[in-house]
Amino acid sequence: MQKAQVQLPHHAGFTLQSERIGPLPLINHFIHRVGLDRLLDQHVPTQDRRNVLTHATVLGVLLRTLIVEREPVYRQQEAVEPFAPDLFGLAPEALERLGDDRIGRALDHLFNADRSALLTDVILATVKHFDLQLDRLHNDSTSVSFCGQYRRTARTTDGRTAPMITFGYSKDSRPDLKQLLFILTVEGNTGVPVSFRAADGNTSDSKTHIDTWHSLCAVAGRKDFLYVADSKLCSRENLMTIATAGGRFVTVLPRSRQEDSEFRKWIQTHNPEWELVWDRPHPRYSDGPNDRWSVFKPMLPSLEGWPVIWIHSALLALKQEATRKRHLAAATEQLDRLHIRLMNDRARLRGAAQIDQRVANILDRFHVTRYIKVKRIVRHEDCFKQATRGRPNVNTTYIKITKKRYDIEYRIDLDAIAYDQKSDGMYPLITNDRSLTPSQVLEAHKGQPKIEKRFEQLKTVHEIAPVYLKDPGRIEALFTLYFLALLVQCLIERELRLAMTREKIRELPIYPEQRLCKKPTTEIILRLFNLVQRHTLSKDNSPVQRFEPQLTELQNQVLSLLGVPAEHFAKNNR
Repeated sequence: MQKAQVQLPHHAGFTLQSERIGPLPLINHFIHRVGLDRLLDQHVPTQDRRNVLTHATVLGVLLRTLIVEREPVYRQQEAVEPFAPDLFGLAPEALERLGDDRIGRALDHLFNADRSALLTDVILATVKHFDLQLDRLHNDSTSVSFCGQYRRTARTTDGRTAPMITFGYSKDSRPDLKQLLFILTVEGNTGVPVSFRAADGNTSDSKTHIDTWHSLCAVAGRKDFLYVADSKLCSRENLMTIATAGGRFVTVLPRSRQEDSEFRKWIQTHNPEWELVWDRPHPRYSDGPNDRWSVFKPMLPSLEGWPVIWIHSALLALKQEATRKRHLAAATEQLDRLHIRLMNDRARLRGAAQIDQRVANILDRFHVTRYIKVKRIVRHEDCFKQATRGRPNVNTTYIKITKKRYDIEYRIDLDAIAYDQKSDGMYPLITNDRSLTPSQVLEAHKGQPKIEKRFEQLKTVHEIAPVYLKDPGRIEALFTLYFLALLVQCLIERELRLAMTREKIRELPIYPEQRLCKKPTTEIILRLFNLVQRHTLSKDNSPVQRFEPQLTELQNQVLSLLGVPAEHFAKNNR
């Protein structure tokens, strides 16, 4: 493949060759700080001397394109070709070797390698070079959907198998598609990923926490970090395993627990002494109600003897009340339509079982089974028919025929609504760390949305799906690279925001049209360098002069905050 060349008019023999640099020097700076290239070469060694490109080089190319271009595997040559090849660690003549088959074989070797040891070494290097504090770790999972059969399961040389792509509970609301479970753990303060694991598509979240916790102990080098997760963690087996081993946790107590129902019953006749933790302006609307968060610690602990902390959010209470009203209005409208349909003379929905199922579907869809009580009734309709055939006259006799038709009646249970209104905006947290104050438990749990942000970046910015691979082993290896790409992206974002805080810079004009940005994301940062190029003037295929990129004042400021020397964008300093 040839670089873009322009034949200059009126200058015989002169050509201008342009190479794209983009944000790759910045990305390479963070990759080198972590030592990803070295660790890939160490854990995925190339033993066949016939390979012109090592497995680590190929995987490094794919890692960089996931961050910059996000092209499928079969288009890696087209994605890399406009860039200067040295930015990918490639010689110009090696680009032709970067085919989809070569990338596939590199993914095979990554799948067969000890990826757990690789990721552990990567995170340990990240902790060392970026001073990460693994005191609080947040865990959650998401589903990645697939199209296709995926009947085979890849197996490594030591007997390990790839996760099975199959149907399960879809967190993307796509139950018609097969999926894999993507399990992620992030550091609590800045949301930097520290652990990743893929599981079968039909795996329950409650079954993943023990293995995840043990792997985090190996990464953190201790067991006393605070493990924060959603209500799927709250099973007796999970909590007792962590507590017995010396771990700490914070999780949501599910509605199925006895402690939840007892408190909601108690609150009907008592007023808890709420402790106000936060009273902040509305996050979206300046004229909206304040975002107020309060905590309350009941005297009675959980069944296991651990503290239970109840949380109350004013905005959550308003949201739950509005949602309940909206669902009640929609459900009653559907029930009214069903009633009109049943009263129609040509109604085909006449069976009792059919009507009961239709009513149940309506109540379940809008989650109002508790609030609307529906009763199926029987209505009798009388009609008269001639006893004999013929035209009716004064002597005609008639027979009375009574038909039975089903109908529905419903009422709204105001007592149930009033009962639930007492506990709107409230939910319980449970922890085994008795040294934490109720406000500290709330603060720990409020860091959980950071991991949701990482899932959003994984599915939108990095475009993890659709996956154009058939082999489950290669897919799991590709997901490992997606995790590494997410790690590099989060480190760039973290370093810039910390530098802005350190230098007391409140905003940067990094948005289009130089609009100010308070919290720059990596996507915006990389876009700032997207058009950086280098040009080489040649005569008769011999270089005459090289024109290095001229960075703007804003680009130099961002590089300075990130600790990236501007000289990295020059060829001789890369």
